[in-house]
Amino acid sequence: MSFKTLTGAIGAGVLIAVASAATAGTTPANIAAAVADAGRPAADTALDAGRKPAELMTAAGIKPGMTVVDVFPGAYWDRLFAKAVGPTGKVFAFWPAEMVKAENVPAPPSGSHPDPANPNITAIVAPVNKFPIDVPADVIWIRQNYHDLYDPFMGPADVPAFNKTVFNTLNHGGLYVIIDHSAPDGSGLAGANTTHRIDAAVVKKDMAAAGFVFAGESDVLRNPADTRDKLVFDKTIRGRTDQFVYLFRKP
Repeated sequence: MSFKTLTGAIGAGVLIAVASAATAGTTPANIAAAVADAGRPAADTALDAGRKPAELMTAAGIKPGMTVVDVFPGAYWDRLFAKAVGPTGKVFAFWPAEMVKAENVPAPPSGSHPDPANPNITAIVAPVNKFPIDVPADVIWIRQNYHDLYDPFMGPADVPAFNKTVFNTLNHGGLYVIIDHSAPDGSGLAGANTTHRIDAAVVKKDMAAAGFVFAGESDVLRNPADTRDKLVFDKTIRGRTDQFVYLFRKP
């Protein structure tokens, strides 16, 4: 995995650097065990080559005992997080009520533990602007759906308030991990509700406004062959879009 670290001056010469096992090309034991778990569904493991779970969880620094929040959740990732954080860790799968309504998806009851094999997963269903996670989190993760916060079906969401709530929910030093489909540079939000992409610069600007520090990025999901102007569901590019993986740290 290629993991780019950022070192920069903050305030009066204070330096930050993102350092993880990813930079050394190694996978921590807890993450390797989660990915290699023999109990994972075959449908999940079949997706690993494209989703790069070991690389992404390593970049996010997922460790035993952590609290991870998955926004717009997916069972694939939540099962992996649950194993990687272990029995002393917690995973909150946050289902925005607007998404549940718009996509007519069967969400589990809020507060329930939907996966008997992983009882440390808790489902939370609520309007996106409420974001009712009331415990300090170490990692908050949103994959391929940040652009949806700007879409009409989301209410609309109050994106600055949502990001500030995420900021307040994280422990100091915690990470907000945002993975999304890349739109052309300079296109802003033009693709959010059309091609379902977002200009990465918008995300960086949003995070700076919320108080986050850019902590690094991974190029493991990059695809330079993607022209970044096609609908992400187009059969010629689906599953192979150019995606940015950004990490933002709460100071």
